[in-house]
Amino acid sequence: MEKEKINRINELAHKSKKEGLTDIEKEEQRLLRQEFLAEIRADLKASLESIEFIEDSTQRSDEFTS
Repeated sequence: MEKEKINRINELAHKSKKEGLTDIEKEEQRLLRQEFLAEIRADLKASLESIEFIEDSTQRSDEFTS
C-alpha cells in the first residue's frame, strides 16, 4: 500500500478520535481499511504458500513411537 494511503488512514483515525468524521470520511476510512487488510491477507497467503516442509533424514523413525 502506498505511503500516502497509510498516512491518510492515520489522519482519519486521529481526526475520528479528536472531532469525529463526516459520513464521506467514514466511508473513505472504511474503504482504505478494506484495501489495507486485503493486502495484508494477500501477503500472508503468499508467505504461507511459499513454505516448504522438508523432512529431516537424520531423524530415526523410532523417535516418534512411544
